[in-house]
Amino acid sequence: MASDSITAAASGTWKLGDLVVNRIGFGTMRLTQHGEALIPDAVPRDRDQAIQVLRRAIELGVNHIDTAAFYFSPLRSANELINRALAPYSDDLVIVTKVGPGRDLSGNWLPHATPQQLRGQVEENLRQLGRDHLDVVNLRITGTDSIAERFGALADLREAGLIRHLGLSNIRPHHLAEAQAIAPVVCVQNMHGIGASPEQEEFLRTCGEQGVAFVPFYSIAGTGREAGATTGESGEVHAVARARGVSPAQIRLAWTLHQGPHVLAIPGTGDPDHLGQNVAAGALRLSEDELTVLNSLHGVAPEQRN
Repeated sequence: MASDSITAAASGTWKLGDLVVNRIGFGTMRLTQHGEALIPDAVPRDRDQAIQVLRRAIELGVNHIDTAAFYFSPLRSANELINRALAPYSDDLVIVTKVGPGRDLSGNWLPHATPQQLRGQVEENLRQLGRDHLDVVNLRITGTDSIAERFGALADLREAGLIRHLGLSNIRPHHLAEAQAIAPVVCVQNMHGIGASPEQEEFLRTCGEQGVAFVPFYSIAGTGREAGATTGESGEVHAVARARGVSPAQIRLAWTLHQGPHVLAIPGTGDPDHLGQNVAAGALRLSEDELTVLNSLHGVAPEQRN
């Protein structure tokens, strides 16, 4: 599968509010360092290489970039790399960021932001990205408590023109209903991939029924999370990949996109070759037999699939 001639347009499109994006995007969590992300002593990635990857992503038709102010390593910040590589921004580029978590200058995690602190996080994203507004801001949370006060604070910033659209990350289904009673929600970012729990499968379908984009994180890494993909890939995934002449990561991304037209993918990498492979996965069309094999890895019946 030649990856150098396939663009993100092959994955199809979806609208985040009034913003049209290709369904294969790019996540910047892995862009700032080698190895595990979001740790204090991460090894910074070469600046020129990171900038090259971002610019190549745009050349390959990516117009949906996922980032956060807390995506940084010593000497490197994802937001500032985006600014350096891509500003002035094209009109069709959608940059999605998230607020809630925070890290101090040493890279250690801080308590999640209070409603009053969220404005400062939004303004820091604006400063780093060099923008006068943010296209989409996701409120990332932990736990099951009410999000009304925090989401309401972001809704106020949306009314003030600092944010165009709002989303949610790492949530439970009741959080989506709670937020929608306050302001429109254009996307949900939750962990999802081959082997996802039945609860996440049901929530993915619920989002589709409501016209809300579902944007999985760790769709390639799975249980490897911030450390990246594990070496213990299932034999079934390897078999499908070999038959197609592609990588297991590409099969995972293709499977993700087959879960519904509202499902987007934001694979991240700091490697130009991996970037091309990730984008090319948007052109893969899995057969019913292949989907049956992959779906069986987490026991979801075919009639529960789109």
